[in-house]
Amino acid sequence: MYNTQSFLNDYQSSEPIDLSLHDHIAKICENVKEKGDFALYNYNKQFDQVEIAQLEIPKEEMKQAYDDLDADLKKALHHSYERIKTYQAKIRYTDGDYQSEMYEVYRPIESVGVYVPGGKASYPSTVLMTVTLAQVAGVKNITVVTPPQSTGIAKSVLAACYITGVNHIYQVGGAQSIAALAYGTETIDKVDKIVGPGNQYVAYAKKLLYGIVGIDQIAGPSEIALIIDASCDIDAVAYDVLAQAEHDELARTFVISTDYSLLSELSEKIQYLSERTERQSILKESLKNHHYLIHTNHFDESCQVMNKIAPEHASIQTKSPEDYVPYIHYVGSLFLGSYAPEVMGDYIAGPSHVLPTNRTARFQHGLSVNDFLTKHTVIHLSQQTFKETYVDASQIAQEEQLYNHRHSLLIRKGGLQDDTNE
Repeated sequence: MYNTQSFLNDYQSSEPIDLSLHDHIAKICENVKEKGDFALYNYNKQFDQVEIAQLEIPKEEMKQAYDDLDADLKKALHHSYERIKTYQAKIRYTDGDYQSEMYEVYRPIESVGVYVPGGKASYPSTVLMTVTLAQVAGVKNITVVTPPQSTGIAKSVLAACYITGVNHIYQVGGAQSIAALAYGTETIDKVDKIVGPGNQYVAYAKKLLYGIVGIDQIAGPSEIALIIDASCDIDAVAYDVLAQAEHDELARTFVISTDYSLLSELSEKIQYLSERTERQSILKESLKNHHYLIHTNHFDESCQVMNKIAPEHASIQTKSPEDYVPYIHYVGSLFLGSYAPEVMGDYIAGPSHVLPTNRTARFQHGLSVNDFLTKHTVIHLSQQTFKETYVDASQIAQEEQLYNHRHSLLIRKGGLQDDTNE
């Protein structure tokens, strides 16, 4: 167990991606750029050990997966979709006042690619938490890429694509799928922006190709930090920790409290439950290497530690969790109280679960509908505003020795009513 100072001294966030991958990823991306679909088929066989007849999954197959889906799961996916859509529509930016001299307008990105992880598990929630946002923004062309599976793409993922109105879904994963979306191939059209979580290869490809294509963020391991006191449901908190740790061996969990005995009790509870639940091999590694219990002295110290961690998910389970809101500045998403566990954010609350990790919440926000919009300003100045400002603008242009900038302003003064000399 750490105290505040020992934690701050020892804790260091890891690099979100392995920089030694550069040459390998660059070679994959260049190969896809040059050889297109041929490279994608070869990488499917090389990396995923799967040979497929065609990259694209027909829309009829998406519809069939939806029709065949378990009724209860289908209902759950629709419920999640409607909640996400309602929330995102509520926060969508709208154009400014067209009668103003200066205002902002928003337009949907034309085409978006979404990476949906595969392999260890299927993630229909990732489809819902990304594609729905693009749909609400008004994106016309939405493409999903996901790693090929020997048994076929999970029906739940295909059904989620059908529910959200995905235009195309392709069976290709890893860095090669990001390159395909960035450059385009014979089958896959180039997109304007790529979003969605992925492994090290996906993250590095996004980093490498940013500028050729837009990206949402470079994701690292999933993480949660909780602040708790004696009023919390300690069993529930223990499962909150395990829920995060079971993502993968690198998932990070932090629990902060001013109550030393409570942290000790929680530690014993986590140990007990982790030996009696599923995914034990993953839990064991995550808890052994990336689990932190932090004893703080007071409220301000707890907030300081939380802001230092700047976690993807922050959960406040105390008697008055709302007291923390003004003081917690840097988190991907903030969950208050026992009935807003982080898992609700994963699946059904409404905000996207695609969130900044590895302390990037200090300068990055979670994905929202507004990340699928472009923004530009409209400037339509009146003659009076021009008259009030052009002289000073011309002075700045003169100082910067941009003389035609100055001439562009001064030539217009002859048209001003009741103009005065400069």
